[in-house]
Amino acid sequence: MHYQSIKLTFEGDAVARLTLARPDMQNALSLDVVAELRHALQVVAQKEQVRALVLTGEGKTFCAGGDLNWMKTVLSQSRAQRIADSRPLADLFYEFDNLPKVVIGRINGPATGGGFGLTCICDVAVGATTARFSLTEARLGLAPANIGPYVVRRLGLAKARRYGLTAQFIDAVQAERVGLLDRVVPPEELDRAIEEELALVLSLPASAIARTKRLFNDMVGRPPVECMDYTANCLADAWETPEAREGIAAFLEKRAPAWKVTRA
Repeated sequence: MHYQSIKLTFEGDAVARLTLARPDMQNALSLDVVAELRHALQVVAQKEQVRALVLTGEGKTFCAGGDLNWMKTVLSQSRAQRIADSRPLADLFYEFDNLPKVVIGRINGPATGGGFGLTCICDVAVGATTARFSLTEARLGLAPANIGPYVVRRLGLAKARRYGLTAQFIDAVQAERVGLLDRVVPPEELDRAIEEELALVLSLPASAIARTKRLFNDMVGRPPVECMDYTANCLADAWETPEAREGIAAFLEKRAPAWKVTRA
């Protein structure tokens, strides 16, 4: 697929970079952009050796949410068409959330509406001090529907209500304080911070990353007693992998495991 609104690149076998590339539109989401992102996620998911996906925006904005031209067309649609057009966006966030890779958000600037939601689905979110955040949907008489489950899970119900019911803007420092961001750095240090996060991820095998992410997603919201059989089987499965044998051997022999990738 030839992408018009995003860029997908690979750095060796282990790292993918996905960039929203509509800086003139503040990297806003349209149905075409959503389709391209979903295709890119399929490509990344099929590459077994990829361990990390770095998600960012081109220019000064990470993502300004929904494309206004797209939103204008929704006004004249039937209810059935609105629901049909909404579903790909819901699918996009679900597919991001279940991608068997570490999604590292390089939040280079403002993230509003859907951009706020994209920040929430990042496994690690690193933001520049210039980033600002808002759940802006209520300002338009709408609701943060498709991103809602991920906002609530990331922030908790109380904080999700705080920001969804006021649509207030918060800066990067406040975003880190409430758990939306994991790290905040000056813009000139953003790439260095991303490299530090990548170094951590690339010390882990791709299979363990995929297994751990699936484990956490499967357990969320379930009482521990309901997880016992599942987790026992998950651990047994992990012990039977070549990665487990190599990991234990490397630990005992005090050496780096064979899967560790060192970036220049």
